[in-house]
Amino acid sequence: MAALITVRGSFSFMRRLVGLHDFSPVLQFKLSDIGEGIMEVTVKEWYVKEGDRVSQFDSICEVQSDKASVTITSRYDGIIRKLYYDIDSIALVGSPLVDIETDGLPPEEDVMETPAVSQEEHTHQEIKGHKTQATPAVRRLAMENNIKLSEVIGTGKDGRILKEDILNFLASQTGAILPPSPFQEIQPPPPGPAAARAPIAKTKEKRAPSSMPTPITSRPVFTGKDRTEPLKGFNKAMVKTMTAALKIPHFGYNDEVDLTQLVQLRSELKEVAESRGVKLSYMPFFIKAASLGLLHFPVLNASVDEACQNITYKAAHNIGLAMDTPQGLLVPNVKNVQMLSVFDIAVELNRLQTLGSSGQLGTADLTGGTFTLSNIGSIGGTYAKPMILPPEVAIGALGKMQVLPRFNEKDEVVKAHIMNLSWSADHRIIDGATMSRFSNLWRSYLENPAVMVLDLK
Repeated sequence: MAALITVRGSFSFMRRLVGLHDFSPVLQFKLSDIGEGIMEVTVKEWYVKEGDRVSQFDSICEVQSDKASVTITSRYDGIIRKLYYDIDSIALVGSPLVDIETDGLPPEEDVMETPAVSQEEHTHQEIKGHKTQATPAVRRLAMENNIKLSEVIGTGKDGRILKEDILNFLASQTGAILPPSPFQEIQPPPPGPAAARAPIAKTKEKRAPSSMPTPITSRPVFTGKDRTEPLKGFNKAMVKTMTAALKIPHFGYNDEVDLTQLVQLRSELKEVAESRGVKLSYMPFFIKAASLGLLHFPVLNASVDEACQNITYKAAHNIGLAMDTPQGLLVPNVKNVQMLSVFDIAVELNRLQTLGSSGQLGTADLTGGTFTLSNIGSIGGTYAKPMILPPEVAIGALGKMQVLPRFNEKDEVVKAHIMNLSWSADHRIIDGATMSRFSNLWRSYLENPAVMVLDLK
């Protein structure tokens, strides 16, 4: 009996010895402070799943704050053992994102024990951590309907999730009953016994037309439910910005611009820009004309403190462009427009539009603006009432371009390319005369593009 106890004790000791030899510490990889006073982010996409091996600087996930999207990279070499958040969950700064089983021995305070995971749980986690393929529009549709992409089976190429997959999944969850097809054949009822006993000779007599039975259709049953979700990401930032904007007394000013000469100039330069690999729109001309106008009216490129006791005149013309993206309304800005040519501005706009459509705009692109233009006319509409983005003091909204009849110098009716514009200014420091003079100067540059050449630097 004693010998048996000795053998068991030796085996236990050997097992602990081997366990210590093969022990790999598991670290909690925590979300670091990403600056700008951000305390929470939304997890938008995982680039790894449990069981994946990662190296230092490999991408772990993409998170989105109320200012920008940020890619989080690994600080360790090892194996992912646990993901702490699902897609679209809120992660707090300083909280763990993943557990990583490292290859080396870390500091003692970072080591933690890993709980056992059953085969069923492991399989579920692998499915949940799998990287789904879907376009931004499909992801937005899923987010609006509170659907996790990991639960949807994609029917596209390589398992890509399509819009139809989301709609079919939504229909299966809500249990909606579709109405019957309007092309179903209506069968008349069988003849009664009295008709069977009628003499054959009477069939030649003219009968009164029998009334067709009213078709019975079942109405669809609506089983949809209201849903409530917290505001987060860029939508949450918009709430803060627009709430602050309501404290500003807005002064509005509307006008129209004849862009006929600019349309001709752009058509001549468009092919030249494309030969250099750049798409040339009208917006670079609008932005450059605004910068030239700000040189004469610097108060429009200023900011005031919260108490409106001091005004700061900005040296740089960082002109923002309101942009409709899959993530919502974003306002990246072109830095130092006063030093750029029209072609330089076009190059920068191409870069910002590419990043915006893919949701990759960074904090540097979205902060530091001093003046803003909103090209609402690219979607539709003529006039607008743009809201100032604090701490800026002015903003312009550009309507759609229309071909309208106008009188020329000889009182002849001609075809003109007309664009409406709407300005808003902080009436605490900008009066109506200043806004009107700036608008007239900006308009003159666009109606006579050759005049811009005189003031270009």
